[in-house]
Amino acid sequence: MDLSYARRGAGEPLLLLHGIGHRWQAWEPVLDRLAEHHDVIAIDLPGFGKSAPVKLAPGERQTIDVAMARIAESFTGFGIERPHVAGNSLGGALALELAKHNLAASATVFSPAGFWTTRRETAWAVGNLSLTRVSTFAPRPVLRFVAGHPAARAVAFGMVFGKPRRLDPAAAYEDTLALRHGTAFRPVAREAKHYRYAGETGVPTTVAWGTKDRILVRRQFEQAKRVLPGARFEDLPGCGHVPMSDDPETVARLILETTGVWSG
Repeated sequence: MDLSYARRGAGEPLLLLHGIGHRWQAWEPVLDRLAEHHDVIAIDLPGFGKSAPVKLAPGERQTIDVAMARIAESFTGFGIERPHVAGNSLGGALALELAKHNLAASATVFSPAGFWTTRRETAWAVGNLSLTRVSTFAPRPVLRFVAGHPAARAVAFGMVFGKPRRLDPAAAYEDTLALRHGTAFRPVAREAKHYRYAGETGVPTTVAWGTKDRILVRRQFEQAKRVLPGARFEDLPGCGHVPMSDDPETVARLILETTGVWSG
């Protein structure tokens, strides 16, 4: 399977998994910090960014388990085995599943999917992300203006980021196009409605949640604490659903603490 990725650094392997509709560049704010300690591989999930979509067998659906299996298959090509994994949203769910199936050495997850407690919460998350994607089909000059104008960017990206004015305009514009062109968005969103995470990971695990996450509401953080009693839980003050741009220092620290290399 063809995966687009960035690879930096040396040390124990660390795999980074972004959320639905995003791309590996979501991790750019923390990539160099992590690469000081790890062989970091940030991938475009199948069907997102520049990665090819999953090739499904007849009757097969693009479930979390299918995506997890495809990612695990890529380990051989990367020359790695049982890496540390960090993930956000959809990528957080995948990271937890990899850990649960003994395919990860540790898991650090930021607002992971799969802990909704009601159908309303699921509909809220999928509906808002779907509406955000619809907006990406505006003419490109409009998208460039929105990405480049701080006030407009705050409105357009405020559902996902806690501090959207901090976003680099060029990166925000490319993120918008990545969301537009993510061929896996619809099938993944459809399957997400039926997904629930269950079970302990069996490895060092940190679950962090932005206090300003407007996609996966805070009740799901409490649900995660019930489902994963052996994990460490951390608040991310002022951060939204995608915290890597909101607070890169804290995000990097939590990952490195979980992988066991943080020295303060």
